Amino acid sequence: MRPLVVSVVAAAFFLPALPAFPAPPAPQRQKSGLFAPLDLGLLETPDREQWQKPDLIMDALQIADGSVVADLGAGGGWFTVRIARRIGPLGRVYAEDVQQQMIELIKGAIQREQLRNVTTVLGTATDPRLPEPIDAALIVDSYREMELESAGTRREPVTLLKNIARALKPQGRLGVVDFLPGGGGPGPDPEERVDPKTIIRACEAAGLQFIKREEVPPFEYLLIFGKATGGAAP
Repeated sequence: MRPLVVSVVAAAFFLPALPAFPAPPAPQRQKSGLFAPLDLGLLETPDREQWQKPDLIMDALQIADGSVVADLGAGGGWFTVRIARRIGPLGRVYAEDVQQQMIELIKGAIQREQLRNVTTVLGTATDPRLPEPIDAALIVDSYREMELESAGTRREPVTLLKNIARALKPQGRLGVVDFLPGGGGPGPDPEERVDPKTIIRACEAAGLQFIKREEVPPFEYLLIFGKATGGAAP
């Protein structure tokens, strides 16, 4: 959904208080703390389009025909497919993940959707290995995985974010989508959710400038960053 590792998304489940979204079984985490590929079916449900709101997110990041976009921690490629449709044949999506199993799943999605504008990238915990400057980068529901050490401890993934910042074009944007603190709807347990202030602090330390926050109702938020003035970390 990075030895330090990035995955596709935070573990998801649906609370019984929200009958519109039935509760699937709790996903299992691997020993590394990464989201398990076998659990992707818990996320790629028919109603994901309703609560994820990919068009709202892509509009906020000005992703358009011909854009070059990185989907970081792309998992099974759910968001990758929607970006590829948006940017058209003149654009390019780099679908990046640190798990080879996820890369293989993305390749399968590319074949099924007959997409010719997607390139898969096997990244590392500290470098997404993007091959060219990009207009936008997206981290969708996977920032928590980027914080995980192999031992299960947490850290701010500043080195990774610095490499993302370097890959952005001068007017490029990074969007971080995650679940609202406090629980409710799909997403991890309340105590496992990432405080937006934590993300902002790490991004600013990596030389990114916080631009604005957009709400992705009813369950998520979007933080938008650009390169800091002068390109240096504050």
